[in-house]
Amino acid sequence: MTHGPEPGTILNESGEPTVPRQAATVVVLRGGSTTLEVLLVQRTHKARFMAGAWVFPGGAVDAHEGEGDRAHRAAAVREVEEEVQIALPDPSALVAFARWITPPEVSIRFDTYFFLAVAPDGAEAVPDGSEIIDARWFEPARALEGSEAGELLMVFPTIKNLEVLARFDNADALLEWASTHEVRPVQPRVEGHGETARIVLDEE
Repeated sequence: MTHGPEPGTILNESGEPTVPRQAATVVVLRGGSTTLEVLLVQRTHKARFMAGAWVFPGGAVDAHEGEGDRAHRAAAVREVEEEVQIALPDPSALVAFARWITPPEVSIRFDTYFFLAVAPDGAEAVPDGSEIIDARWFEPARALEGSEAGELLMVFPTIKNLEVLARFDNADALLEWASTHEVRPVQPRVEGHGETARIVLDEE
């Protein structure tokens, strides 16, 4: 599987890889035993990086949040509240889902931990209006259809994680699987340069 680099990606020409920033992302779920919907947010078109892309809410870990798993969980909960005004329950209730590390060939790098969280009953996503300009609930397969049709701009990790999510019929089944699933870091790499640069996953 190959994919073009994210909008705003700057390839690292110096040869010395940038140390990735620690980051956390949340796949906010709803649907229980009936269905599965996930929350996607649209980044502002003014953003320097991934402008206009539909992503899961999240962002970098702040220095005051510390290091390690606790810091990632704290950042995950904070980012969801900042971006869409949804207050998630205790950070320890988040379920680890995935981990993606930006290719070493890219200058802006993140080591991002993805968590699953059930949306509180009746929660409405309200975009902050600056960093996030839209927020919608999607069945994973529908979101992928929108990406393929060119209606939703998506980046490689979002697409690959949606493909995993689309395997599950409902939120409960996903959470049950994730609770015993071992999370291993996914480390894509970049092949080529300029217009021909592509992101590649070796296992595919």
